[in-house]
Amino acid sequence: MVARLKRVAATAELPIAIERPSGLVVDTLVEAGYPVIPIHPNVVKASRPRYRAAGGKSDPGDAFMLADILRTDGHRFRPLVPVSDDIRALRALVRGRDDLVAQRIALANQLRSLLEGFWLGAVAIFAAIYSPIALAFVGRYPTPDSASRLGEKRLASIRAQHAYCGRRSPADLLARLRAAPTGLAGDAEADAKGELAGALVAILERLFCEIAKLSSHIEHAVTQLPDGKIVMFFPRAGRICAAQILAELGDVRERFQTEDQLAAEAGVCSVTHASGKSRGVLFRWACNKNLRLAHLLCRQLPSRLRLGRGRLSQSP
Repeated sequence: MVARLKRVAATAELPIAIERPSGLVVDTLVEAGYPVIPIHPNVVKASRPRYRAAGGKSDPGDAFMLADILRTDGHRFRPLVPVSDDIRALRALVRGRDDLVAQRIALANQLRSLLEGFWLGAVAIFAAIYSPIALAFVGRYPTPDSASRLGEKRLASIRAQHAYCGRRSPADLLARLRAAPTGLAGDAEADAKGELAGALVAILERLFCEIAKLSSHIEHAVTQLPDGKIVMFFPRAGRICAAQILAELGDVRERFQTEDQLAAEAGVCSVTHASGKSRGVLFRWACNKNLRLAHLLCRQLPSRLRLGRGRLSQSP
């Protein structure tokens, strides 16, 4: 692709419009020295009626539209400036951890749904089915029959092994276990579902370990970045949330010309539709979803950051 582009024009004289701001193709073009201008897919979708009355769509047609939009409205778009390798590494860690957390939530919900079908006691004994002590309990007692002889001394030992921080005594926990409704599954079905529960528990416990390792790497990486130390000073930021914010903001301050652009990128400002005497304020859907995940700090970003040509700086 790069060899064919070089036969068209010089590298610096051939701007390239593309719908996505990242990926192997984008990295290759930027590395080759081409000015890459990312154009949001919504812009292309809104421009399609200008070129086709019938509403048809094709890849060559979209390529022509991107080139024509860049020719006519190129002054409205800014070329892509790649972030540093440290930010890209931090972004990979943060987004990978978010994916694993989503998988953990999905598997925990699957485990809860499975237990509710044949053993509600395992769900009711502890507040969160995804907590380490709850997973250890289900892994040790995957069926109602396996916990039929469970007593207060054994339950107290489980509490001590996993540093149970709840305020319920072993007698209260055992009472909650016994008071839960019993399932109607037969012995064979209960054993089969117990095997499935044990498999889910094993996967969840492994996920917890890997997420903890990634969290440790992220916490170390964000402390090594100059901007990371500033973002960590935000209230309730911590290190994981600060790393998520910094990974999505990047270290290219030219991306955000004003604080309003930063707020729009984070999805913390609304969208106003006004025409004549009617006026509506709507939720902003088009934004950086990964940056919006750090919702505890998103509302404070525009007021606490002063955007400059260099590093982040705190507002006085």
